[in-house]
Amino acid sequence: MEQAQGKRSAKMCMVLMCLMFIFVDRIESLSVTVNDVECIYEYVLYEGDTVSGNFVVVDHDIFWSSDHPGIDFTATSPGGNVVQDIKGTSGDKFQFKAPVHGMYKFCFHNPYSTPETVSFYIHVGHIPSEHDLAKDEHLDPINVKIAELREALESVTAEQKYLRARDARHRHTNESTHTRVIFYTVGEYLLLAAVSVLQVIYIRRLFSKSVAYNRV
Repeated sequence: MEQAQGKRSAKMCMVLMCLMFIFVDRIESLSVTVNDVECIYEYVLYEGDTVSGNFVVVDHDIFWSSDHPGIDFTATSPGGNVVQDIKGTSGDKFQFKAPVHGMYKFCFHNPYSTPETVSFYIHVGHIPSEHDLAKDEHLDPINVKIAELREALESVTAEQKYLRARDARHRHTNESTHTRVIFYTVGEYLLLAAVSVLQVIYIRRLFSKSVAYNRV
């Protein structure tokens, strides 16, 4: 009885340690400035691992009109095969199963020469399979469940990061639009003031010429 309780306590401790590991697991989240083409590399340990992430153009120096081409995103396997290709967007999510293990390359292409700041997040998830259970005697079904729980929580974290990046982009767009509206309004008032001054000068000259003609 005591031995069973000891095993149960050991498993509970292992679960708690794994849950704590969720928050210190290797997660890549960074910002990169894209002038032309910028690439980021990530090593995938196991074939079949789930590679997921998202990216958002957070800060841009030019106004994105409706005909702006956006940026391109490409993920390439160690063998040079394109496993993910997204064209002309200001932000998106991606997910794929790694066909092989090795170094994967994630590249952004900016068609404009103006630098764009991209918030990029990537995560490589690994859930032990039945083959792994058969090979490793230290693995049991509870480890698989823990891994599944960790990946589920990681997907929530990824979604939160994506929403925060989009919120930052919208905030920057609002601030930029507000600044442009202020400049346009000030410019409009200055133009109206200049036109009014010119009208006053023209009318005064017109009346001055009329008075001089009547005197003659």
